[in-house]
Amino acid sequence: MGKLTLRRRKKAVPLPPIPPVIEVAAVAASVKKKAGGARLWMRMDRLGQSELMECDKSVIIKRVSIPTRDLRILGPIFSHSSSILAREKAMIVNLEYIRAIVTAEEVLLLDPLRQEVLPFVDQLRRQLPHKSSSNHVAGQMVPQDTEMQSPTGQWLRGPEAAESLQDELPFEFQVLEIALEVVCTYLDSSVAELERDAYPALDELAINVSTKNLEHVRGLKSNLTRLLARVQKVRDEIEHLLDDNEDMAQLYLTRKWIQNQQSEALSAALAPNSIISSATHLRRLSSTRSGSLVSNYLNDQDVEDLEMLLEAYFTQLDGIRNKILSVREYIDDTEDYVNIQLDNQRNELIQLQLTMTIASFAIAVETLAAGIFGMNIPCTWYRTDGIFGHVVGVMTAACVLLFILVLGYAKWKKLLGS
Repeated sequence: MGKLTLRRRKKAVPLPPIPPVIEVAAVAASVKKKAGGARLWMRMDRLGQSELMECDKSVIIKRVSIPTRDLRILGPIFSHSSSILAREKAMIVNLEYIRAIVTAEEVLLLDPLRQEVLPFVDQLRRQLPHKSSSNHVAGQMVPQDTEMQSPTGQWLRGPEAAESLQDELPFEFQVLEIALEVVCTYLDSSVAELERDAYPALDELAINVSTKNLEHVRGLKSNLTRLLARVQKVRDEIEHLLDDNEDMAQLYLTRKWIQNQQSEALSAALAPNSIISSATHLRRLSSTRSGSLVSNYLNDQDVEDLEMLLEAYFTQLDGIRNKILSVREYIDDTEDYVNIQLDNQRNELIQLQLTMTIASFAIAVETLAAGIFGMNIPCTWYRTDGIFGHVVGVMTAACVLLFILVLGYAKWKKLLGS
């Protein structure tokens, strides 16, 4: 039998406890890793009450019921694009620096603490409570024969309710109007600033064509091109909505919300234990003038309010675009004028070069004659006294005459200016 060898187990040495500082750092790192996908959002309801919150994509998707791909529109990849998309319960707005998700009851604004977004937040806080209070004036907690529930949860009288719904824009259009107003104001101020810088710089370039002025105008032209592209994107998006009534109808989130509420109320009223009450409720909803007004408001093809809103800002954006185009035309005219100036100077240089060439040709003829007389060839003129001055004078006069003849020929052929 082989020898059995017993191995002694090593006694386990306890590890030293983790210092509290290291443990806290590890926990903070894990929390930071979990919250890495969270972004800062601001939630504001129709009364202007707001709160800041950090949410990731899953929370936002669950809250507003939109597909995951729609959040990519609000990401950094599409930061320079403009789009207004309608979904079943939300509207995605990506206009310049404003990136928000609007529902029938609240608006979720991405990165609300950015310097560019703060004016939009201030406008929301100032205007939404005022518009909501005007809507609450028509609200009465009185159950009449013709009654309807508003998106705020209050029961309104039938005729007044329908008229107030027709006169006042829904919450989502109020937010869209404020966003368009802020964006148009920002673009208009940018164009005004560009005009203040462009016109003096172009006038200075027309007077003095220098490298500094050319570099300044080149920078202005680059800014103009980028600004025109931004205005064009917003304008094209509004034009796309105006061309399609179905897309505009999908933006009526309050209308769809009311229709869903009515469907739920009718289905609850049609339960077996409430047949009589449902008949009374249906009679009330379909009575006289209020029923017609409500049906007009809930008409899926009625997009007049949104169309008028979009047309107003489309006209404003078109005016901003025309301002930019006028500045670009002024730049093009200045460039043409500068090119004409440079061509004129180039022509003057060519004429000067031609004149110098003719003069060089005349002097070369005299130099040729002087070279011939400088050879050691026997000639009787060498022994004549005072002949040097006469020969030099005749040769110079001949060269001057040759210069005048060639210069006159060049002017006759219109190679030189008059």
